[in-house]
Amino acid sequence: MTHSMHRRTLLAGLCALLPARRVLAAQSLRIGTIGAGHVGSTLAGLWLRAGHPVMLSANDIASARAAAEALGQNAQAGTPQDAARFGDVVLLAVPYGALPSLGASLRDLLAGKIVIDACNPYPWRDGEIASTAREQGAGITTQSFFPGAHIVRAFNSEDMSTIRAEAHRPPPLLGIPYAGDDPAAMRTVGTLIAEAGFDPVAVGPLAAARLFQPGSDGFEADLTAADLRTRLHLPRT
Repeated sequence: MTHSMHRRTLLAGLCALLPARRVLAAQSLRIGTIGAGHVGSTLAGLWLRAGHPVMLSANDIASARAAAEALGQNAQAGTPQDAARFGDVVLLAVPYGALPSLGASLRDLLAGKIVIDACNPYPWRDGEIASTAREQGAGITTQSFFPGAHIVRAFNSEDMSTIRAEAHRPPPLLGIPYAGDDPAAMRTVGTLIAEAGFDPVAVGPLAAARLFQPGSDGFEADLTAADLRTRLHLPRT
């Protein structure tokens, strides 16, 4: 069997096993990460594996370069402004307390773009803004800093050590909740969750993201998609 025939057979098998909405997209998306630490580099590595070029960024450009070099081909480094310009999709992977200042500097660059918010508010670390986010919902608060962006909360509910260990595990896959207000952005992020090796669980609008922020039943739940839907009282699909 030739390589091309083998690949077609493999893809056909995937299509037979997965619901249509979870078949991996062939389209390559440029992904920028604001933050090149544990969260940014872990997710960047999974999306690179899926065929998406990634630019990691940090205020300390040297750390972004080191992370990109560790990830290899198709990973590059830049400033947060560079990554915001580069990405079709941009990942926020910084301490929550940094979001107000990032909003002030990047809001125009991110207007109209899909922005994945993987940041969690912790009052002990992030101060008053974290308390506000915990009270009104982190998704709604993040949206206020980037009013023109299509914010989707995702990948904030699991520790990155769990993400590393459980990506592409044998079925049933680990369920990853996500929430946002824009249907097109939700479809794109759902595909990126699937491509990273997880089962996407659409929770609802951005306000519903409080169901899987710290302190909620959906935070660090470590459940399959079916069990996560039960935990969050979502309809089964």
